[in-house]
Amino acid sequence: MNEEDQCKRAALAYQNEPFLRSPDGRILRMLSEYAEPLSRFRREQIQDTVVFFGSARFHSRSLAEMDLAKLNAGRLNPEESRDLDQKRATAALDMARYYEDARRLAFLLSKWSKQIPARRHRFVVTTGGGPGIMEAANLGAKEAGGKTIGLNIQLPFEQNPNPYITPSLNFEFHYFFMRKFWFAYLAKALVIFPGGFGTLDELFEILTLAQTQKLAKKILVVIYGSEYWNRLINFQAMVDAGTISQADLDLFKMVDSPEEGFEFLRDGLIQYHLGPDKSKRAGEIVPEIAKTNP
Repeated sequence: MNEEDQCKRAALAYQNEPFLRSPDGRILRMLSEYAEPLSRFRREQIQDTVVFFGSARFHSRSLAEMDLAKLNAGRLNPEESRDLDQKRATAALDMARYYEDARRLAFLLSKWSKQIPARRHRFVVTTGGGPGIMEAANLGAKEAGGKTIGLNIQLPFEQNPNPYITPSLNFEFHYFFMRKFWFAYLAKALVIFPGGFGTLDELFEILTLAQTQKLAKKILVVIYGSEYWNRLINFQAMVDAGTISQADLDLFKMVDSPEEGFEFLRDGLIQYHLGPDKSKRAGEIVPEIAKTNP
């Protein structure tokens, strides 16, 4: 038998890249977005998380002030001028307070959680990994010296990893539903800052799971910024119309300051997710943390 008649060895299925990228390989791609993060969370000793949601389009106060000053002075380049006018620049400066508040709240929470006696990391600040509120929360957690997670996703716009994510906890997803799974699976609390369609989707998905008792644990839900949310959603009108019950309003807490949000999260996390000994020590360190600024 000559060489031309001999069959070459076929590629191993898990090394066959065209197959892995094909429709038939989709189930393996889905499983990879479950198994690889699970492996990394175990390796990095992440026990649970607090997830921050909110707009990717908010900037820090310093950046918003700079953009407004450049606009007023006529110093924007053509590309910037196309995306920014006086009304939007003024609104961006107003909404920058939420960026700063997310940064502060994540700082307070991370500073507190770092001092909880535990073998694994507790209540790690987690975001979608992009700019805006996500960047602010990752930044605040990093400033507190904590690990911080970014669950990024491939999108045609907006979504690139921010520089404040712990490098070993920087994830990239293709499937929205797998990304949502990891938002919810480890979460003991959610903090919902003002945002757009994606933020609304994430908020109502978790509220629905809690309402229908599909969660095996207590997840605290903080809705941040009553001025924004009360203009956007009339929860009481839903009660009055009979589409939700009065008790469903207890599924979340609306707050208006980082300190108020932190106290609610701290007390709830102690009550539902820390043992007696750890609860006592966690409670003792609160006054010191609450006075610390990032």
